[in-house]
Amino acid sequence: MPELRVLPLHPPVHPHPQGALLRARGLVIRRGGNTLLGGLSFELPASGITAMLGPNGAGKSLLLRALAGLLTPDEGEVALHPDIRGAVALVPQSPVLLRRSVRGNLLHALAIAGVPRRMRSGRLAELLVMADLTRCAERPARALSGGEQQRLAIVRALARQPRLLLLDEPTASLDPRSTAAIEALTRKVVAAGCKVVFVTHDWAQAERLADEVIFLHRGRIAEVTPARRFFRAPASEAARAYRNGGLLL
Repeated sequence: MPELRVLPLHPPVHPHPQGALLRARGLVIRRGGNTLLGGLSFELPASGITAMLGPNGAGKSLLLRALAGLLTPDEGEVALHPDIRGAVALVPQSPVLLRRSVRGNLLHALAIAGVPRRMRSGRLAELLVMADLTRCAERPARALSGGEQQRLAIVRALARQPRLLLLDEPTASLDPRSTAAIEALTRKVVAAGCKVVFVTHDWAQAERLADEVIFLHRGRIAEVTPARRFFRAPASEAARAYRNGGLLL
């Protein structure tokens, strides 16, 4: 499989795998006798942006961790397309940055990802441009604004050249300008050939970005729907209640 390069000014360098990128089958996760995810089954298409919506406690972040392979389900499985095994990256809501410069964080990530030393400088420059952080390259990462830190965390995850990038509320608590920058970066990531799944509570943001919506309610999938259809008329009672500011118990 050809190497995925993060080149924001160029089209994807290779086609997406044929068929579903990922399949979840009967996914169950229990903790302390409680079922937190109950029998989830769905497929992720190989391209575009999937938004994961639902009220607090619906299981969105837990599902992301299961898709990333950080949690082993009690029942069921997460099956990745053979072309993307080992090519999944997760950016949590509050990513931990190293006590290094922006440049240092990215170089460390490139080294851990096994990028040859001779290629790191070029890859570093690409990632800095992609995140609009070139002017901040020598600044301590922890001195950046919240939006800048999140953009750094996203492109740091791209050092692994993932085919599937999972973002857990990437714009939580950010101002509108920073939110717009994260959304622009997310579109660049997709244009570079990477599938994105993101969790958000922002209905308008999901409507701006998503090609598909997975709506979770009480640890179960209420619906998986193309975004245009979902935002026009959600099929599930739980999604309609959530949209209208209520909560179906």
